[in-house]
Amino acid sequence: MKVAVLYSRVRVEERWIFEALEKRGIPYDKIDDRQAVLLLSDPGQWEQYDVVIERCLSFKNGLYLTQVLNSWGIPTVNMYQVAATCGDKLTTSVALNNAGIPQPRVWVAFTPEAALETMERIGFPIVLKPVVGSWGRLLAKINDRDAAEAILEHKEQLGSFQHSVFYMQEFINKPGRDIRSFVIGGKTVCAIYRNSPHWITNTARGGLAEICPVTPDIDQISLAVAQAVGGGAIAVDLLEDPERGFLVNEVNHTMEFHSTVPLTGVDIPGLIVEFAVSEAEKYQALRAIQSNPAPVSL
Repeated sequence: MKVAVLYSRVRVEERWIFEALEKRGIPYDKIDDRQAVLLLSDPGQWEQYDVVIERCLSFKNGLYLTQVLNSWGIPTVNMYQVAATCGDKLTTSVALNNAGIPQPRVWVAFTPEAALETMERIGFPIVLKPVVGSWGRLLAKINDRDAAEAILEHKEQLGSFQHSVFYMQEFINKPGRDIRSFVIGGKTVCAIYRNSPHWITNTARGGLAEICPVTPDIDQISLAVAQAVGGGAIAVDLLEDPERGFLVNEVNHTMEFHSTVPLTGVDIPGLIVEFAVSEAEKYQALRAIQSNPAPVSL
């Protein structure tokens, strides 16, 4: 068994993953995603790895690296399809909608004029998000038409593909917090509240973490989300609506857990490593069957 860890910067999470591998005596290599080069026709040195743990800061880098690795039959945590679903908010919303999982209402428009007309018809406030992004960046709670016109103009001038898609989400008046649950290998391992007087409660934006009990309802919706996006090791962000109950806000496929592990005592990096090893063993068994097919009786 040999593992590779793709990373951009060694944060606390990556250091803990390295330590979890070392504690279990699993040989591994650290690979800086900024230096990675892949020849599509030849896996080359990548063939030595039984599984790759993807921890790239760049969604783009992680997405395309896992796509190529999976095409060679090398399993990754997470797999390409999970990254593609979770890394794009619209794709996540479509997957949740198809699975019948409750979420805030979402509208999508493709011109500033259509987006503005939609906002006025729905009513303010409304949340505008980039379809790709993390850490609560470039989110906007729009309270009136003047703010909407200004922000839509800014997005139009940015000119990127992501900013030309206007992803509008219903504003949920949550109780000063949201919930982040962690699902690894089909099990909800823990959850935290993220408290903040600001409407954005990400810990990256100053939200304070507090232990949240994994109730049957939290477990049920978290597992349903994991199944809808393709499984793996994910974090599910839940909003508490006073009338509808839990609503899924977003899903993260390369979650941070530096505040969660000390708070909950749950060994998330160790669980990620153990899940990665189990996925590698499944693929090893599959390759063994494919290379040694059972004889056909005549």
